[in-house]
Amino acid sequence: MATRLRATATAVTIFSFSAYASLRHPTVSANDRDGPAVDFMQRKISDPCAVVPPRAVQESALVGTSPVNPLDILVVGGGATGCGAALDAATRGLRVGLVEREDFSSGTSSRSTKLIHGGVRYLEKAVFNLDYGQLKLVFHALEERKQILENAPHLCHSLPCMTPCFNWFEVVYYWMGLKLYDLVAGPRLLHLSRYYSAPESVELFPTLARKGNGRTLKGAVVYYDGQMDDSRLNVALACTAALAGAAVLNHAEVLSFLKDDVSERIIGAHIRDNLTGKEFDTYAKVVVNAAGPFCDSVRKMADKDAKPMICPSSGVHIVLPDYYSPERMGLIVPKTKDGRVVFMLPWLGRTVAGTTDSKTTLTMLPEPREDEIQFILDAISDYLKIKVRRVDVLSAWSGIRPLAMDLRAKNTESISREHVVFEGYPGLVTVTGGKWTTFRSMAEDAVEAAIKSGKLSPTNKCVTYNLRLIGGDGWDPAYFAVLARQYVRTKKSYWGKIVPEAMDTATAKHLSCAYGTLAERVAAIAQNESLGKRLAHGYPYLEAEVAYCARNKYCESAVDFIARRSRLAFLDTDAAGRALPRVIQILASEHKWGRVPRRETQVVMMRYVKCLRS
Repeated sequence: MATRLRATATAVTIFSFSAYASLRHPTVSANDRDGPAVDFMQRKISDPCAVVPPRAVQESALVGTSPVNPLDILVVGGGATGCGAALDAATRGLRVGLVEREDFSSGTSSRSTKLIHGGVRYLEKAVFNLDYGQLKLVFHALEERKQILENAPHLCHSLPCMTPCFNWFEVVYYWMGLKLYDLVAGPRLLHLSRYYSAPESVELFPTLARKGNGRTLKGAVVYYDGQMDDSRLNVALACTAALAGAAVLNHAEVLSFLKDDVSERIIGAHIRDNLTGKEFDTYAKVVVNAAGPFCDSVRKMADKDAKPMICPSSGVHIVLPDYYSPERMGLIVPKTKDGRVVFMLPWLGRTVAGTTDSKTTLTMLPEPREDEIQFILDAISDYLKIKVRRVDVLSAWSGIRPLAMDLRAKNTESISREHVVFEGYPGLVTVTGGKWTTFRSMAEDAVEAAIKSGKLSPTNKCVTYNLRLIGGDGWDPAYFAVLARQYVRTKKSYWGKIVPEAMDTATAKHLSCAYGTLAERVAAIAQNESLGKRLAHGYPYLEAEVAYCARNKYCESAVDFIARRSRLAFLDTDAAGRALPRVIQILASEHKWGRVPRRETQVVMMRYVKCLRS
């Protein structure tokens, strides 16, 4: 053990010097410390009178292009990177469009780990393999982590994560590793990591087992990472891009690319509105392919002989009741029996546990396998003093990570999460790989490549580094108190009578964290339009949110709302099923669907919920 500790200490020292050297020359680009451009865009996005253009207006902007009047950039894919690219390009003064065949964040970006992290395990690989590429990835992610928390403070927060130690070697090993993590974070550090004794650890995490499987808890090391509401953050990116001038359109699918007859360069796309069936052409000087795990399919539209570059990896998560974890403390197990990382995190009043990392096949609605769910349950059971029951699983989901494939890699765990940007076909820039935490810099790199490819002329450089998203500018954690004091929730009783109720603290906190400074608009609907009733017992989601999201968040279907504008389908599939009829009823009224809501049937909706059902 002493030999291994000396080796670890030596590696830590070497990488510490590398860390300090890198911190002296940080990788942060200027990102337009171009104050006037940032200030102008921030005022435009944060204008209290600003509203996102209606979906019909956005579609008209795409339809209105022509070969002589094209967009500068057309983004394909409405995940985190695609919406980030649309926001980046629009804030540079470029003419931008974005299309997504389903809904914003309908794929991988809504099925993440919910962590904004630098990657502790990548740092471990960097140290023991002396891999500077992995170290650079950790630097990059830690740098972006702090900016996400600052740019969307209502949707993101820091979260302490506990790593239990069952022998003294683990105490020293994890303490040194997490102190190195602090060092690498440098000025972007959230909070210092620290060691807690066994009694202190159990006090912080009451369900943590002190003894089991022949082991005795010696203590725990607690470090900090960020946590987010991923799909809400993604939708906020799309809406912020719309306020900045981008024409963003969900439920719009690219069927084929338009090419110049002479040069064969891509000059646009043939698109179908999947809600109405309408087809149209949109012209653009450059197309950015940000389709995540499906980017190979987009590439093959341009070149049927394009070689696949995506190695899809499945990450399964489950949701358990809140009593499995304390409200403000996560549990990270760095190495299970088979070497995988498993965690338990508090999230939106419940506990998220995961994850798996295994090769999979591409599908629009990936379903978690029973053996993957059982693996997670078995892994966390080894660390808890209470029995983890299968019946306690409220929801389970599978997300597909778009890993850029390295043919030399034997498994997906060894593939780096670094992103790749390249122009594989004239006029088509592809961005893939990476992870949620680094979406902003991925988008920046993709837009830079598009500017070069199309010889575009932006009015300024990238300003997204310091740009707060919609609802984030001026938000304060105590904002919920304003809602609780100034608004009531009115609802109709069974007899049609209008009944006022208090804006309770739980609901006010939910609205504040979900909508930021725009929460007052939702509260006003709840108060003035008698839509203050909760959609499901035990959850803070209000009927008013459905109406607000239909008007201001491009919510076009019940799935859009229960899965992404709220997270009810991910938190509790039974509650989502109970809320479904009322959600459809409100959306039908908002969108004037008539007696038979388009695309909205119990069959379609429940098929989606089934993919999340345990």
